[in-house]
Amino acid sequence: MQILFDNLLPITIAIIMFGIGLNLSFDDFKRVFTFPKAIIYGLVGQLVVLPLIGFLLAYLVPLEPAYKIGIVLIAICPGGTSSNIVTYMLKGRVALSVSITAFNSFLIVLTIPILLRLAFYLFEPSGTFAELTLYQTFFEVIYTVLIPVVGGILIGHFFPAFAKNIQPLLRYILPGLLFAVFLLAILLENANSTKSLQEYWDIFVPAFLLNFSVILIGFYSSRLINLPHEDQYTIAVEMGLQNSALAIFLANNVLHMEGVSLVAVVYGSFTFFTTLFFGYVLKNYVPKAK
Repeated sequence: MQILFDNLLPITIAIIMFGIGLNLSFDDFKRVFTFPKAIIYGLVGQLVVLPLIGFLLAYLVPLEPAYKIGIVLIAICPGGTSSNIVTYMLKGRVALSVSITAFNSFLIVLTIPILLRLAFYLFEPSGTFAELTLYQTFFEVIYTVLIPVVGGILIGHFFPAFAKNIQPLLRYILPGLLFAVFLLAILLENANSTKSLQEYWDIFVPAFLLNFSVILIGFYSSRLINLPHEDQYTIAVEMGLQNSALAIFLANNVLHMEGVSLVAVVYGSFTFFTTLFFGYVLKNYVPKAK
């Protein structure tokens, strides 16, 4: 089953990223230059604030090195299709969410290899990543993220009718693929692990703190720079819901380090629902700034 998972996971991630690409257009990128404030701030939150919180939590919480690296790995992954879906359900600014996801999906090709190396340097200097070149990690992300996203955008651009017809199906297919990834990962973890419920709880606590804290930081810091209320909770959702499937892929197919993927599995098992709940509360029960 492990061999099957290792071979299917990159393909699944590529399909998910291709689906995200189909929902994008070149106009999404033009928005950065037309209305840059919200998107630039959202990217700063994803690329700077979120990793900082991840590193801080990993440093403060007493966990095994693999779990600390797992927390950082989640924090440096982009918001995937799940964040776009939650934003859509909350009737937020889907274009903003999609644009942040789009740009971050490109930028992580550079940021993930660098920040992963830093995580290993801080928490596990003798770990396997010391033997893994930046070049190798870079191209793993290129193949599974960048190329599929660009391919999706190009298909949507040159074959708009096809993209329009398939997009309603993707709303069910992409979450279904994510669910399948998590289910298979959980089965493999249970088959290969003797971890106790206490160990799962030890992982859940920092994973929840990461989810909860970055949602609040994203929302209230957006308010401080006078972004509209709709932008505030959209950015909060985008920061609070990371691409767990990509994290599982990187943990299993790039790092090859036991325990790292478990953090992504635990994180992915609840954050869709907590982010939806917190986003709903922030949208409906926090008064709009005057």
